[in-house]
Amino acid sequence: MMSKMKQYLRDTTTEPELKRKAELACEILRLKKEKNAVILAHNYMSPDLFYSVADFTGDSLELSRKAAATDCEVIVFCGVEFMAETAKILSPDKTVLIPAEKAGCSLAAGITAEDVRQLKAQHPGVPVVTYINTYAEVKAECDVCCTSGNAAQVVEALDSETVIFLPDEYLGRNVARSVRKRILFPQREEVLRESMAAGSGEMIGWHARCEVHEQFTPADIARVRAEYPDVVVLAHPECSPEVVDAADFAGSTSAMIRYVEETTAPRYLLLTESAMSENLVAAFPDKEILPLCRIRCPHMALITLENTRDALKYNRYIVEVPEDIRKRAARAVERMLTIG
Repeated sequence: MMSKMKQYLRDTTTEPELKRKAELACEILRLKKEKNAVILAHNYMSPDLFYSVADFTGDSLELSRKAAATDCEVIVFCGVEFMAETAKILSPDKTVLIPAEKAGCSLAAGITAEDVRQLKAQHPGVPVVTYINTYAEVKAECDVCCTSGNAAQVVEALDSETVIFLPDEYLGRNVARSVRKRILFPQREEVLRESMAAGSGEMIGWHARCEVHEQFTPADIARVRAEYPDVVVLAHPECSPEVVDAADFAGSTSAMIRYVEETTAPRYLLLTESAMSENLVAAFPDKEILPLCRIRCPHMALITLENTRDALKYNRYIVEVPEDIRKRAARAVERMLTIG
């Protein structure tokens, strides 16, 4: 384990710290075997955890689906609370643990089930698409879920003149442009026509944002391009449309990783949570990932090797989803998977 830690952390950690992390990782692997557990690590986990103890790494829904296909009794989700809830939705008979009790999400906290019910009352019969980055009670109120990678496909598959799209304002605006609909934000009495060649129909959006992705600006990209004119800029669709326009590529975390893996460029800049850049630096030592525009999610940062060990050791913190909510949320997820 020590050699593996050195391989991925290289010059970023002192020898004593490497030894301590390696010992923790070995203890986690022992406990994982004892408890018949599977450990999931989201792409925003730090490299010491991401590369040492995880059975599966990737996007949140992808991880939950992989865990559901195992015969393990326990799922430890190294990510934030809505991700662990999704794992429970898809694996109701497994015990789901999250290492940090308060690993929240500004985006998921930006909308409630009551908000959705009120929107549906205001727009009866209009289908509701809810981003996977929401809590289970919100998923339970919607017709179908989506990811950042398939959101446009889901909206188009509904074949509806009007669609309610929740809760990410920027993802909603980016999707509206892709499907050529105007997007309205009734809470702010605001209408945005995201495409000069807008087609028919409209999307009713919400005003929640990711506290990481909302901080990136076109000025950030211009500043980096001025210093590194040959840089390739990758942005997450939770960034503003202005940032997406200024980037060279926009996609989910998994899509961004594939882009770096499959292309050859002098250097890359990732406009997403900074731990993912660190993971790519470790995975692709021959590629230059610029350590600029770095923003760490305070909630993802709560997950550590120490509390991952404690989750297994003390069987904490257990994630529960009431069965009536779980069933309705599962239907929304399953409808998305049917679409693609």
